[in-house]
Parts: sequence; structure tokens; C-alpha cells
Amino acid sequence: MKQNIFKILKFLSFFLLGIFIFWMVYKDQDLKHIKSILTNDVNYFWIVVSLLLGLLSHVSRTIRWNLMIEALGRKPRMLNTFLAVMVGYLMNLALPRMGEISRCGVLSRYEKISFSKLVGTVVLERLIDVIMLLLLLLLTVITQFGQVLEFLHNNPEVNNKLQKVIYSPVLIGSIFLFLLILLLSRHKIRQSSLVKKVMGFVGQFVEGFRSIRKMNKKGAFIFHSVFIWVLYYLMLYCVFFSFGFTSHLPALAGLTVFVLGSFGMVAPVQGGIGAWHFMVIEGLALYGVDRADGKVFALLAHGSTTIMLIVLGLISLLLLPFVNERNEEKKYTF
Repeated sequence: MKQNIFKILKFLSFFLLGIFIFWMVYKDQDLKHIKSILTNDVNYFWIVVSLLLGLLSHVSRTIRWNLMIEALGRKPRMLNTFLAVMVGYLMNLALPRMGEISRCGVLSRYEKISFSKLVGTVVLERLIDVIMLLLLLLLTVITQFGQVLEFLHNNPEVNNKLQKVIYSPVLIGSIFLFLLILLLSRHKIRQSSLVKKVMGFVGQFVEGFRSIRKMNKKGAFIFHSVFIWVLYYLMLYCVFFSFGFTSHLPALAGLTVFVLGSFGMVAPVQGGIGAWHFMVIEGLALYGVDRADGKVFALLAHGSTTIMLIVLGLISLLLLPFVNERNEEKKYTF
């Protein structure tokens, strides 16, 4: 009972946080302006292309996950793996990080694969995705550093605020106090349960990397690990061509906005709602896009993707029992 109450409170807290951020971003937005642009100034062909690329990325993620599972000595049906992935995306919209557990549970049930081993593959997946995101961040910093400096030069008020924050006595004092506490408590910290959990998590990462050695198709695994993120990027960049105020922006501008938006998705809110919008709007502002227009861009890009995930996730939930009707008669304990 207590666990159920905790889960409900956790869901509501994350949901309300996302709604609050979303409200803060859009509270001053003119609804007539949004409606006018969405009705008259959007080339929806590129939205369709974006969604097709998104669907292809989910197929690629399915193939990569199957490669990892095959390294465990099992070979699940591709359709079941794809449906499990889509259910996972749907569950992530309900509760952050719930999707990873959900898709493992779905595939374990219908393919009779150890749940704990599937969780191990997902841990490795997430590590690979973090590495890819950090590499993209590095590429963005290298290629767009000049753009950021130009933006600060053309917007002295932003530069002044940034300098005030960096040289703030409160910030400097807080950092010094934090480092002092770490120094004085280093022995207790090493023995804390949190550090032990982190070290155990690192150990899982190491085990996950070792499992790659068992793969017969390492080249395909690396290809899909890169291909997934290329598709993610193209999925967002296609939306640029849907609006007149972003269609002229270069591919590297799309990369900057994509990376910033990806960090927004890391926020502990359902589907990155609010946080993703804020990061994308600010990213577009770096390239001179008015924030009012940026809000419309973020609303359509995020909204269309979310609707696709909800539709595909619900369809997947309905299809799973039918495509596994015979297997349902068999009992499996995990």
C-alpha cells in the first residue's frame, strides 16, 4: 500500500514539475500567434518526414537491442522486441525511466528471457547513448563556439548576467564550502550506501562492455549505435524546414538545438515536457530566432513526436497478446 502511494506521489511530482516548467515557458505566449502559425505557416510535409525518421530510429534501436540479447544466447522475435520498445516509450511518458523496466518486463514475459539479463542490456544501451550524446556535445562546442561568443557579443545584457553569476560571491562561497565538506567527510562518504550503489552501477557498466565481446556482429552494433543518433538529429532538423523562420538555418545550428534539447530530455519529467521546450527555444535564440516563434517550433516538434509515441505505444499494447497468443498459454517464472 505504501509503495503504491509512493509511486503515485512520484508520478504526480514529476508530472507537476513538467507542467510547471511548461507553464513558465508558455504563460506569456499569444495563443492567436501560435494558432496562426500552425494553420498558415507550417509545411507539414517535413513533419511527416520527421516522424518517419523517428519510426526508423525505433526500428534501428530494436535491431541493436536484439543484437545485444543474441549475445546472451537468445534470439527474440523482431516484432516482439519492437513492440516492447514502443511500450517502453509509452511508459516513459507516464513516468521517467519507467520505460526501460517496462520493455524488459514485456520482452521477458513473451520471449521467456531472464528479466535481470534484459535489464543489463538496457544499462549498456543507456551508457552507449550517454557516450554518443557527450560526443555530439563535444562536436557542437568545437564547431559552434564562435556562434555562442557572437551571441554574447550581440547581447551584452546576457553576457553581463552570465558574468555576474560566474563571479558571484555566493556561487564561489558555495563551491568552496562544498569542497570543504567533501574533504572533511571523505572517509564517511566512501563508506556511504550512495557511493556503494554508484560503484555497483559502474560495475554493471563494466560488465555490459564485456558482453559486447561476445557479439558476432560488432560492426552492426556500432553502426546502429551511431545511426540511431543520426536519425534523432535528422528528425529534429527536418522540422526546421517546416517553418520560414528556421528553414534558412545551417545543419550545425540544428545540431546545437538537438544537443541542447537532448539534455532537456534528461530532466526527470515525463517525456521531457517543459525542459525540452525551454532548451530548444533557447538554442534557437542563439541563431536569432524570436522566442515567440521558437515556442511554436518546440510545441509542434515535441507534440508531433509525443502523439506518434502514444499511438504506436497503445497499438503495441493491443498487438502483443494477439501476436503471442500461443505463448500466453505457457507459464514462465522470472
